[in-house]
Amino acid sequence: MAIFLNNDSKVIVQGMTGSEGMKHTQRMLASGTAVVGGVNPRKAGTEVEFEGGTTVPVFGTVAEAMEATGANVSVVFVPPAFAKSAVVEAVDAGMPLLVVITEGIAVRDTAEFWAYARDKGTTRIIGPNCPGLISPGQSNAGIIPADIAGPGKIGLVSKSGTLTYQMMYELREIGFSTAVGIGGDPIIGTTHIDCLEAFEADPETVAIVMIGEIGGDAEERAAAYIQEHVTKPVVGYVAGFTAPEGKTMGHAGAIVSGSSGTAQAKKEALEAAGVKVGKTPSETAQLMREVIASL
Repeated sequence: MAIFLNNDSKVIVQGMTGSEGMKHTQRMLASGTAVVGGVNPRKAGTEVEFEGGTTVPVFGTVAEAMEATGANVSVVFVPPAFAKSAVVEAVDAGMPLLVVITEGIAVRDTAEFWAYARDKGTTRIIGPNCPGLISPGQSNAGIIPADIAGPGKIGLVSKSGTLTYQMMYELREIGFSTAVGIGGDPIIGTTHIDCLEAFEADPETVAIVMIGEIGGDAEERAAAYIQEHVTKPVVGYVAGFTAPEGKTMGHAGAIVSGSSGTAQAKKEALEAAGVKVGKTPSETAQLMREVIASL
């Protein structure tokens, strides 16, 4: 089993013919993902041949791509200025899962397309500013390296792309049902809580790793949700313990005000909910190994 993405996922790529789109479409294809089309209005009707002999058709719109291929996932590699219109187009077409890799999208644009998608009620958005998600051995939608870990029974949800990769590599001997990089922007589509709910419902996920970072209150809210609704063991890590107070850090969402949003506050909230929190990614991975050994 997996969450959101599986063997039946048929992926299209909005912005496939750009440099990032081409590079990562090649990587998705190499990992066994069923990439069935690209979208670029200026190149509609053409085809792109990738290494390995796979030829992918290019469509003018998301709706045309869905009708022709049965696609149920779209990955967005569109530049920030055009990302909002790309998302709205996918939502209007009824795309079930939309993975927005693009970083640097204006927060107002994200707020508007997130609200639009919520009101339509048909599209789950992951991101923006995220690495996407992977169900190892089944499908890979985004930029997560497919060869760092295989299928297994851990669920992973993370705000940070690089920490997603590190945790997958550290726990590669156990493997993952699905790893989801939700993105670090102040406004994102799918949250920690959405993933926790899905992993709780997935019969083949036995334990969950949750990676957060300083700024906002997403981890505190996730802790409250875990306390009420999650029966599976959760191990956590919060990036930013050594961040100097008042300094702007990498992600736009990593804004700390007072004691709210600090790594320590998040750690305390998670531990109060029964989550074991590591001080480093490696210590967090070791805590998960101990959890798996005890099951």
